Amino acid sequence: MPAAVRPFALAGIAQLQTCRDHPYADWVYLCPPALLAPGKRTGRYRRGADTLLTTADGRSWISAEDLATAVLEELENPRPERLITVVHDG
Repeated sequence: MPAAVRPFALAGIAQLQTCRDHPYADWVYLCPPALLAPGKRTGRYRRGADTLLTTADGRSWISAEDLATAVLEELENPRPERLITVVHDG
């Protein structure tokens, strides 16, 4: 892991642990893919749980617009998983 992103990764781990320390609270934790970039809203993404997802060509990415769509869909129709991730699909 590059030294420049290590503090962000450690902060994310600490945030998730704080959520897990409160199992009876209503929370969901979104783990973004390896690459999040501005782009088009395609509506094509896959949702997973606690494993990093990749596309058919091995990349882990999603547009910011599709990530926002995934977040709104989770809020409107929550699933039982508390830890989720999404990746572009298509």
